[in-house]
Amino acid sequence: MKRYAYYQSCINESMTREVDRSIELWQHDLGIEMVKLHESTCCGGSNLDYVSPKHFALVNARNIAAAEKMGLDLVVSCNTCLMTIRSAKKKLDESEELRSEVNEILKSEGLEYRGTSDVRHLLWVLIDDVGLDVISQKVKAPLARLRIAPFYGCHILRPSSVLGKDNPMEPTSLDLLLGALGGKTIPYDHKNRCCGFHTLLVAEEESLNVAAEALQEAMDEKADCIVTPCPLCHTVLDGYQAKALKRSGRRGSIPVYHLSEVVGLALGYTDRQLGIRRHIVT
Repeated sequence: MKRYAYYQSCINESMTREVDRSIELWQHDLGIEMVKLHESTCCGGSNLDYVSPKHFALVNARNIAAAEKMGLDLVVSCNTCLMTIRSAKKKLDESEELRSEVNEILKSEGLEYRGTSDVRHLLWVLIDDVGLDVISQKVKAPLARLRIAPFYGCHILRPSSVLGKDNPMEPTSLDLLLGALGGKTIPYDHKNRCCGFHTLLVAEEESLNVAAEALQEAMDEKADCIVTPCPLCHTVLDGYQAKALKRSGRRGSIPVYHLSEVVGLALGYTDRQLGIRRHIVT
């Protein structure tokens, strides 16, 4: 059983609890264990770095140091947490002065940032550590009847200097995983574009226009559903779907699933077990 320090993101603890619920169901089926970091701190999203760079480095050094204390890599299931914490790690690894400054503060908690734990997305763990062959062998209910529109979102792809797993112009990781689960993915232009979440509170119209474009294209391509590895993308594409499509004059709807949920479905768990009934569009 391979173990990881699991970062509990704010969005999963508040609005998308079904992500963690589904991971808890199937993790041992795939030979992995996500050990929750109950003492972790909000990563600051994509905003704290602009407001206070030193606090940005400190809170995320603390998150990584907690994983390092356990001797485990830090795993996240939110794209923005991934980009944010990896950005902080890059700055810490490149600056001895910054490391010394944050470690002086972390001493009071018995923590030290050393840079020994990697920061990874759940999607990457499934592909690189569990392996697509192993996953396909574990599938009990293949997603064979589904035409799936994979929606990667921004912060698992860009910037490449921080992330570097996929080609941001032609990403393949989510497609490969969905294929291992028995699903058929469709090519469409919006798979690697923004969902609009980060402008939702300050520019709702623009944000919903962005979401509507992605939803419309998936529907036009006759997708049965959208799958995303990011709960923030899910919040917009599912929770604000009706509002976004109404603004664009479009009728209809399309279900949007979390990555962790489709893994669970393929492994034989039910909608109720996985918490899919919490969705707005089902």
